[in-house]
Amino acid sequence: MESPLLQIHQSLNAKLGDFAGWAMPLEYPAPVGGGTLTEHEAVRTSAGLFDVSHLGKIEIHGTGAKEWLNSIITNDLNKILPGQAQYSMLCNEAGGVIDDLIVYLKSDDAILIIPNAANSAEVFSTLNSKIPQGIKIQNRHNDFAVIAIQGPASGQLLSDAGLKVELNYMSFTQLQFLDEQMIICRTGYSGEHGYELLPTSKNAVKLWQLLSEKTLSHGGKICGLGARDTLRTEMGYPLHGHELSLEISPVTAGASWAVGWQKDFFAGSAQLREEKAKGSDRILRGLLADERGIPRAGMQVKNSKGEVIGEVTSGTFSPTLKNGIALALVDSAVAIGEQVLVDIRGRNLSMSVTKLPFVSSHVR
Repeated sequence: MESPLLQIHQSLNAKLGDFAGWAMPLEYPAPVGGGTLTEHEAVRTSAGLFDVSHLGKIEIHGTGAKEWLNSIITNDLNKILPGQAQYSMLCNEAGGVIDDLIVYLKSDDAILIIPNAANSAEVFSTLNSKIPQGIKIQNRHNDFAVIAIQGPASGQLLSDAGLKVELNYMSFTQLQFLDEQMIICRTGYSGEHGYELLPTSKNAVKLWQLLSEKTLSHGGKICGLGARDTLRTEMGYPLHGHELSLEISPVTAGASWAVGWQKDFFAGSAQLREEKAKGSDRILRGLLADERGIPRAGMQVKNSKGEVIGEVTSGTFSPTLKNGIALALVDSAVAIGEQVLVDIRGRNLSMSVTKLPFVSSHVR
């Protein structure tokens, strides 16, 4: 599958990579980008423009849609109002995470779900298998683009583009763009003030051209998914397949805050309540390198005795801290402030267990 913006990325000589069958930009050359480090810095200091159209788009309509979906996903939709969005997860009965997703509540009878690209088909299939009579679910994966503008200048940038909105974090609205309505959300995956826009696929190119011009005029950069990954890792945000999976539950991943424990039932609720009550054997921790070295996913984490106590789930060089950082699943007894060792191809890298996020959040 292709993003409606693929030809633009190719014309900019973007480095492309495969994301769940979608050819998506990893980084761009200067002057529009400058590589992952430069693009990352632009988001932290000014603004960065991303194509994330590979994300799924699923619509649910019908009387009682909210109540039905709330009986399946982990978080509690009764905590939000129409026009607000919520982070949640879809679990199997064993408490494993099929996917983490954002739910946009349009009304009690109309909902938009944005799952991860790799899991979009599975999310649709799982929900469709549970759909009751009178509720309709549609896979709109190819009908819309998703364009993210992230960074402290993002609000002014949208205003200059004639798309001024006043939104609180995790809320959204619709406005006219060209000949159709477009959703604008105060959401993102960078830890900065930002927005995600959902134009129709046929209007995506014109919106991108408008926003890229404004981004570059504000000293920002066009950004690839390489910077998106370093940004989210600095924030300690989970990535499905790394910090969350069918084998890594919300309790283990430290995502219990996104579980509506007060709800009577949701998929996997019995297993997750049991795990929460007895405690998980593993816990997700942040690791900050004490010396030069870059940890990577899959590397072993050891204690001072050389005993294996966990595994890195995500690791990278932090452009903000100029240091190696990692997210790791380790024995639950491992505390903040401890020193651990990460095995980098036979060399033990000393790292400190650190409270997340690695850098301050500015999403609000």
